[in-house]
Amino acid sequence: MKDIKSEIKEWIQVILIAVVVSMFIRIFLFETTLVYGKSMSSTLHHRDRVIINKLVYRFYSPDRGDIVVFKNPDNMKENYVKRVIGIPGDTIEIIDEKLYVNDKLVEEPYISEPTIGDFPKVTVPPDTIFVMGDNRNHSQDSRNPLVGFVPIDNVIGKAQLRIWPLEDLTYFK
Repeated sequence: MKDIKSEIKEWIQVILIAVVVSMFIRIFLFETTLVYGKSMSSTLHHRDRVIINKLVYRFYSPDRGDIVVFKNPDNMKENYVKRVIGIPGDTIEIIDEKLYVNDKLVEEPYISEPTIGDFPKVTVPPDTIFVMGDNRNHSQDSRNPLVGFVPIDNVIGKAQLRIWPLEDLTYFK
């Protein structure tokens, strides 16, 4: 009888340790998220699953080109996935369907169609980023006043790896 109680106790300890370790990993290191909508097409598609690296931005700030997951400033219960276009101090504008960062034309091989409409020059404030979806004409992003400049504190992490669907497994730098 003691052997059974001892074995049950060991199993409970193993399960509790596994739960604590997995919670630690999910809270502080990595998490998966499901992509909703088409705002990041053609890079990410509706129902893609990505791993978010939560650790990287504890040591570094988001950089231009990073794909980030963040809490929507207008509704903190919603997470958005977008590409960082501007970091603090950058100027951003769209003229004649072309993106300019700090008055330099940006080559964007990841977008599939030109951006419709211009966007006036803005300067990214301290402690915020300017984000846009890769599918510019179907994205609610920093150009929309409801999203605007995203506080860096709202950034959950960097989309690091697409893991689903398996045939589209992709590592994002």
